[in-house]
Amino acid sequence: MSSFHEPTPGRAHWVYTHPRPDSLNRHLFDAGRAALAERYEVTVSDLYAQGFSPALGERDLGSLAGHPGNLAELTGQAYARGEVEPEVRREQENLAAAELLVLQFPLWWYGPPAMLKGWIDRVLQTGFAQGDLDAATGLPRRYGDGRLSGRRALIVVTAGDDQRTLGPRGVSGDLDSLLFPLTHGALWYVGIEALDLHVVYDADGIDRAGREHETERLVTRISGLPQERGRPYRRLLDGDYGRQTRTLDPDIHPGRTDLAIHYAD
Repeated sequence: MSSFHEPTPGRAHWVYTHPRPDSLNRHLFDAGRAALAERYEVTVSDLYAQGFSPALGERDLGSLAGHPGNLAELTGQAYARGEVEPEVRREQENLAAAELLVLQFPLWWYGPPAMLKGWIDRVLQTGFAQGDLDAATGLPRRYGDGRLSGRRALIVVTAGDDQRTLGPRGVSGDLDSLLFPLTHGALWYVGIEALDLHVVYDADGIDRAGREHETERLVTRISGLPQERGRPYRRLLDGDYGRQTRTLDPDIHPGRTDLAIHYAD
């Protein structure tokens, strides 16, 4: 476990992803960051303002650029050599220090913006966020056991649709399921526990009063974060998944294939 990154108590990192300075998201970000700073030492990544490059490419391989092989493995070798792009290194250092991660973004085409997806692609690098094997089982340390274990994440997302449209039977799909690739496939994969989503619905038509209501709701949510628990996703190493198949034991929720089966009872 010595290869894992221990978070610093009282540190938080906020990754903000929106291109407009006059947006609802910016208003929420300014108020939310100020509220968070009352309880944490907060570092911020404003990805658009920083001009963060989201495209994983040859530059992320350091001296191995142009070498044949698996891209994830090559980025891991580059990390081990200390050949990490400066903008990625800064993000990794801030994330490694934080016990709380905040990801804020608008829902575009039912997922995060490409800028945030690229942040995940480049920052959660093999060797930094994941890539170890469990000595006892030989299974990869994933889904609750990555190198970033011991952290929690708050996802703040604005959506143009209303709550019914993004609900369990809504035409746009259930938002928890739409963001499962983020909460489970990225964060939980590397050991970060996602808290319940903080969603602002009908964001495109919100008026001044609605903006202030949503601001207060976010500030109140942030004040209560220390008491919240993360989503109880199942851990890969706990035995609920077959060691070879990595599928859920057939005796657990038999016949079901919905994503809720991956929550522990």
